[in-house]
Amino acid sequence: MAMFSKLGKYSNFALLVMRAGVGFMMIMHGYPKLLGGPERWGKLGGAMDNFGITYAPEFWGFMAAFAESIGGLLLLLGYFTRPAALLLLITMVVAATRHLMDGDGLMKASHTIELGFVFLGIFILGPGRFSIDKD
Repeated sequence: MAMFSKLGKYSNFALLVMRAGVGFMMIMHGYPKLLGGPERWGKLGGAMDNFGITYAPEFWGFMAAFAESIGGLLLLLGYFTRPAALLLLITMVVAATRHLMDGDGLMKASHTIELGFVFLGIFILGPGRFSIDKD
């Protein structure tokens, strides 16, 4: 057990690795959506129908693409980490709900649910020492 207690001194580095890895992958998911324009944003934003929000789907789709791409960049840098993690968490809740309501099943929704838990954890823990926020 003593060996594992020594690993705690690497928790800030572990947060950096997690933030950078997940942040980079979110940029890769979100950037094409951000460049997709109003037509693609409208399709993405249609997921808000599941919450009874039927107006301005292009806006909601843009916000999802923004959260994934710019939020991913902020996560990677450790800048405005908690707000970025919160936006990404909300985006994952909407995406998971869309999968489940479309009848895709839990396994299709599992990736977004898993990422939601990661973003919740980052929101709670903060960015760690190796970040611009230095929380």
